[in-house]
Amino acid sequence: MPAAPPREVLHRRVLDWYAEHARPLPWRDPATTPWGVHVSEVMAQQTPVGRVEPVWREWMERWPTPAALAAATPGDVVRAWGRLGYPRRALRLREAAVVVVERHGGELPPDEEALRALPGVGTYTAAAVAAFAFGRRSVVVDTNVRRVLARAVEGRALASPSLTAAETRLAASLVPDDPATSAVWNVAVMELGALVCRARTPECGACPLADVCAWVAAGSPPDDGPPRRGQAWHGTDRQVRGALVQVLREGEHPVPRPLLEDEVLTRLGLDARQHAAQVERCLASLVEDGLVEPVPGPVGPDGPDGPDGPGGEAFRLPA
Repeated sequence: MPAAPPREVLHRRVLDWYAEHARPLPWRDPATTPWGVHVSEVMAQQTPVGRVEPVWREWMERWPTPAALAAATPGDVVRAWGRLGYPRRALRLREAAVVVVERHGGELPPDEEALRALPGVGTYTAAAVAAFAFGRRSVVVDTNVRRVLARAVEGRALASPSLTAAETRLAASLVPDDPATSAVWNVAVMELGALVCRARTPECGACPLADVCAWVAAGSPPDDGPPRRGQAWHGTDRQVRGALVQVLREGEHPVPRPLLEDEVLTRLGLDARQHAAQVERCLASLVEDGLVEPVPGPVGPDGPDGPDGPGGEAFRLPA
């Protein structure tokens, strides 16, 4: 396998590239508060940045501080989450705001351990917030970082399907010693993976590491691991759950179970005979997660027999 590029070469090339090509995302503005950075990191989990930015702007205008978000209702935050997906993140973010207010005087803690203690915050998010919000030296490892290091340093087409201890050690060994530089390095490698060193269509000709990349030097061999299947979407529980929440988000009143389930089946083009049980299961899981709550009839302003549907059990976003 070709030799990996020296650490100082990686640093210089990637940092110089980032200084010229970094996207002007609003949460990278020096005026952005640590809380704003934290919100961006939670929103961007498994969600494209292009979808995050408008929601982040609206969210920060409405709830610019942990105290403001902590005072919001769960239903308000789920509605404001829009179509970002994985709406449990909205509830966890609000729960984190409550903890920040109650335990940290309304200010986001800078320490990784304290950040990990917040609801919905894992190793990656704590490290990213410590680096990008507070300039701390931390090891930020996401899918983009793993791919860049797998190719440039190890000569592999793709990183392992799941994060390994070896990958974490490699990433840690390459983080610059200076805290301020390390914070920029972390985001720069992520940006390189997102914009240039992409999984399926890498632009090696535009990469600052092309002439020192171990993978390119090896002839850019294909991934030799097991085939990786793309994630299905149509008819999945995730799609059904999202549709259920969206129907409730659009309405002003609780929606009766039959109407809610029929609307979701119709919107998604799913056969009731094959998917009715799935819709019921997804609805139950949303209730268990606290994203939806059942309410008794009568339903709507016209009572159980009015145009809002029959009486009985209905559902709404959490109050």
